[in-house]
Amino acid sequence: MSIYDSRTVLVFCVAVAAVLGAVFGSFLNCAAWRIVRGERFVSGRSHCAACGHPLGAAELIPVVSWLKQRGRCKWCGERISARYPLTELCFSLLTVLCLLRFDLTVLCLRNLLFLGCLFLLTLTDLEDMIIPDGCLIAAVLIWLAALPFVFTGWGDVARSVAAALVFGGGLLGVSLVMDRFMGRDTLGGGDIKLFAVVGLYLGFVGTLFAMVIACAIGLLLQFALRRGRDGAAFPFGPAIAMAAAAMLLYGAPLVDWYRGLLI
Repeated sequence: MSIYDSRTVLVFCVAVAAVLGAVFGSFLNCAAWRIVRGERFVSGRSHCAACGHPLGAAELIPVVSWLKQRGRCKWCGERISARYPLTELCFSLLTVLCLLRFDLTVLCLRNLLFLGCLFLLTLTDLEDMIIPDGCLIAAVLIWLAALPFVFTGWGDVARSVAAALVFGGGLLGVSLVMDRFMGRDTLGGGDIKLFAVVGLYLGFVGTLFAMVIACAIGLLLQFALRRGRDGAAFPFGPAIAMAAAAMLLYGAPLVDWYRGLLI
């Protein structure tokens, strides 16, 4: 079955994807908030960040609850950050885009879960300069679990693994040299491991493009956030995640064009 079988099927599937994406985005936002604060995110009820009051089902509806409560907790009246509905809407859009790009396939599910990992580490890195190892391990496990269903040959598998090792190892080597030359940390260990994971999903050429795009996005974020100047630490993970997401969803034509130049 394809979402493009009919307009009715397409509209229905997009609507379902938008709702599920918002719910998943709400979970990712909650998980990121708890990880940064050292709390468990796989158990325990959601609660108000200000007063700690447990939230009921009616208060956990993505976007709708925030709008209905006018951005404030109904128990203590404290303002609820706009981060909540924005992250829910953002991941809802990502879910729809992933569905439109990969249709109803295992590849779509695999890539959506990977986007979830990228989204989660973006939130934690922006808030507290953390790229959780568990998030990267989950991305690798997702890639391995989906492999039997998206298998296109051992050559492609070998190239993906090689890309992960080359980009991870290469960036580690460059980082060590630059750290010694500059006298400070130039690239975080989490960023290096993230590029290695991206290599699994995008391969050599895709990851190379993602690296170039990430540098451009990083400069824009540095200017927008006013962080990272005068040698201060800067969260580069979000730039890598956004570049990887862009290449995952829309990088195929760019990679094909580049390969065409080499043939």
